[in-house]
Amino acid sequence: MSLQEKNEKLISDIARLVDDVVSLEELKTLLDSGKKLAIKYGVDCTAPFLHLGHAVNLWVMRRFQEDGHKVIFLIGNFTSRIGDPTGRSTTRKMLSDEEIEESANEFIKQVKTVLITDNPEVFEIRKNAEWFGNMPLSDFINLCTTITHSKLIARDMFKKRIQENSEIYLNEMLYPILQGYDSVMLDSDLTVVGSDQLFNEMMGRFFQEKFGQTKQVVMTTKITKGLWGEEKQSKSIGNFVALTDSSKDKFGKIMTLADDRIVEWMKVYTDIPLDEIETISEKLAKDEINPRNAKMKLAHSIVKRYHGQQTADLEMQQFVETFSKKTFPKDAPQIEVTSKNINIIELIGMCCNEMSKSQIRRLVQQGAVLLNDAKISDPQAEVILEMNNTLKVGKRNFFKVVVS
Repeated sequence: MSLQEKNEKLISDIARLVDDVVSLEELKTLLDSGKKLAIKYGVDCTAPFLHLGHAVNLWVMRRFQEDGHKVIFLIGNFTSRIGDPTGRSTTRKMLSDEEIEESANEFIKQVKTVLITDNPEVFEIRKNAEWFGNMPLSDFINLCTTITHSKLIARDMFKKRIQENSEIYLNEMLYPILQGYDSVMLDSDLTVVGSDQLFNEMMGRFFQEKFGQTKQVVMTTKITKGLWGEEKQSKSIGNFVALTDSSKDKFGKIMTLADDRIVEWMKVYTDIPLDEIETISEKLAKDEINPRNAKMKLAHSIVKRYHGQQTADLEMQQFVETFSKKTFPKDAPQIEVTSKNINIIELIGMCCNEMSKSQIRRLVQQGAVLLNDAKISDPQAEVILEMNNTLKVGKRNFFKVVVS
């Protein structure tokens, strides 16, 4: 395969994930030069949490890695002290060095589920305190002289705060300058980001031109709605599938996906061939296929991508047995209790320690709790346990409860 054919295949492979490129012609020129690209991937260490939406960027970069290009994983250990104002209507709190380091390590652990991280030819870790930590104040002031106030406040979230008469702090105004200068220090050729980071990375192109470098290509990826609602995947809303979710949780969560976004998720979050997705889309539109079956294919494909074929097959089998044949899962976690008499809220709390008492109480009141196949709907109920018990909480949480 010639270099041109190889590059055309790369661009074709990622097209289904890409929203826009600034600019595609620049990217083609870089690729056709035969240069191994330096791909900037920066993280603000304020929230070490990645879901399927974040992973779209990672899969694009993984495809570049497979052709020998290098991802430079930039830990914003300096800029994280300031906090990226992207998507915020209020100021972020400043983080300690310990919090930043802990978050950075967690980020690296999560990106390993997609990126090639054990080959220094295609993966490198950098930290922007390398250049900002010892930068003379005079150099930073000189850098700021290239940027006007009007250019900075053109950013959407700053405009919104001005309209709402909310404060914009100077450190937040400086953040795009710092993120843009990162591109200069890495001499990056490409950065792959969500559309919400476009302003900051266009600042990188601006600075690179000022410093006589070739401007980085900025590639934005597609953003999809979450499992439900009109928002994108969000930890606060709970409509997400996390990279750290178990294979069982991934499969179960995807089966709760709203029917109207099955096809979109297939296109963006799986490697199912597009012609096959188009056929599924047509059948869904004509009611020739049950949406549940389409979601099972989606869930199987995503679990396979992250956990392998064998695990995906097993999760599908267990899902069918549990929810279609109404059987209790054999691998349900076992919880030991010391008393036969226990309040139902307390019992569920021991099994689902990530749930708040209000969440548990709501599930009980909704009739979503079964103890030994008997529905418990009174939050005040004191239950009498047998030696071995089965507990179902909501649609996807199963436990074996043993009195020791």
